[in-house]
Amino acid sequence: MQLKSLLAGSAMLALLAGCASSPMEQQEEAATAQQNYQGSLPCRNCDGIDLDVTMVGEEMSAAEERTFTLNASYRNHPQTPPDENYAGNWEVLTGTPSDPDATVYELTPDGDGQIYYFMRIDESTLELIDPERRRFENGEMLQLKRQ
Repeated sequence: MQLKSLLAGSAMLALLAGCASSPMEQQEEAATAQQNYQGSLPCRNCDGIDLDVTMVGEEMSAAEERTFTLNASYRNHPQTPPDENYAGNWEVLTGTPSDPDATVYELTPDGDGQIYYFMRIDESTLELIDPERRRFENGEMLQLKRQ
């Protein structure tokens, strides 16, 4: 009889533990829905352009649920231009001229602004590429790392 009580108690404890961990799992899922990438790009007239890109949403989400912010700051530029801040939506494109299986993210700002293209190098690295989805010669200098 004690064994039955012990098993029933263990089952109840396991059930309660499962319920308790469910919100935590939901928080982890929500955390993965936002990805932040940072890096410094070369600049002809300054020490570099610090780029911070935050992408919200999943690749399989509806287009309106995939949003981004992009912030660019120029370090030690002689003309001290203002920071550039964009927000908009991102799309998933497949393929580049050199890699038909590559994943490319197209970031389109709301209103005016340049469309940015980033190729996913791996789970933690994006690389800025041109609008024709070609990599630049100095591609390793154009990479952002996931934070």
